[in-house]
Amino acid sequence: MAVGSSAVFPLDNQLIHPSYTMAFTHFLFASTLVGAAFAGPKTCSSDVPLSCHNTTAVEDTCCFIPSGQLLLTQFWDTNPATGPDDSWTIHGLWPDNCDGTYPANCDSSRKYTNITDILTAGGGDATLTYMETYWKDYKGDDETFWEHEWAKHGTCVSTLDPDCYADYQPTEEAVTYFAKAVELFKTLPTYEWLSDAGITPSSSKKYALSDIQAALEKGHGKPVTVSCDGKALNEVWYHYNVKGSLQSGEFVAAEPDGTKGSCPSSVSYLPKSGSK
Repeated sequence: MAVGSSAVFPLDNQLIHPSYTMAFTHFLFASTLVGAAFAGPKTCSSDVPLSCHNTTAVEDTCCFIPSGQLLLTQFWDTNPATGPDDSWTIHGLWPDNCDGTYPANCDSSRKYTNITDILTAGGGDATLTYMETYWKDYKGDDETFWEHEWAKHGTCVSTLDPDCYADYQPTEEAVTYFAKAVELFKTLPTYEWLSDAGITPSSSKKYALSDIQAALEKGHGKPVTVSCDGKALNEVWYHYNVKGSLQSGEFVAAEPDGTKGSCPSSVSYLPKSGSK
């Protein structure tokens, strides 16, 4: 298992897929304040415990995620294809409970529509540009997909509650959510990690699930959850515990939280085809 040191990953404004050759178990993400018009989240103490590792209840849910894990999830859509041929795409950023269950649709009053306008108004132009290539809906309705991910998962992240922001401006927490999802995704080059292990898309070749899991564990630093559509590789979930808030906390690669993959022992990794 590869072991790395803490590192800070700023948002990259260029529309490129990242290339990382070092594996990181321990990620330290800098606070990302998207848009000068927003005052940003409240400051958190440095002694907050790592999620899923606290021994007593933590009352300040602006600085601690009680659900326990955050998952950055990725798709490999092949027909119809989404995103570049040499990159996986973003599914979402999800809060899970430590036992693998999860909250959903936590605040109907913040079920925002028109994420494009929210990002543009909130200084998230670079985030939006990246999403337009790497956060795609297989039906072609990106906006509805983004709205769904925010409403179902984003509203359940306690540190994104409006009360957690100084001088809160409506919808600014959604800008934070999408920016953080993009930031995390850029540190998880699934296609590259698999390719480095000799695992590339093929219409005929089969791969051992254990080899896929080993390649991704080497990159992430911990086991990942791999899922299939039938016998074809389709999705990967990267698990984290967090010390602090989603906005500015330390993301630590974690063991899967009880969730199980859905792949057979031998799987296909199909090339992308069809309309994009």
